[in-house]
Amino acid sequence: MGNYHNVTEIVVEEGRLRLEVDGERLSFPLAELSDRLAASTPEQQHVCEVSPSGYGIRWPLIDEDLSIDGLMGIRHEPSKKACA
Repeated sequence: MGNYHNVTEIVVEEGRLRLEVDGERLSFPLAELSDRLAASTPEQQHVCEVSPSGYGIRWPLIDEDLSIDGLMGIRHEPSKKACA
C-alpha cells in the first residue's frame, strides 16, 4: 500500500510554507497555519518530516503537526452507518 499523499518538497522561508503535494505546488503564510510554527526559529522550521502514511507533516523540535488534507482543503465527512 502506498502513501496517501506524495510530498516531494517542503520549504519554510520568509514566513511561508511552500510544498509540493501530488504534483501541486502550494504556499501558505505561516501565521495563518500555526502560531507555534510562525514563532519558531529557522533552524526549528527546517527540521520536519512527512508521516510514513503521507497524511501529515511534523516539526519535532516544536511539537507541531499539520494535516496535508487540511492544507489542501480536503474535508472528510463522518461515515454514516445504518443501525441494525
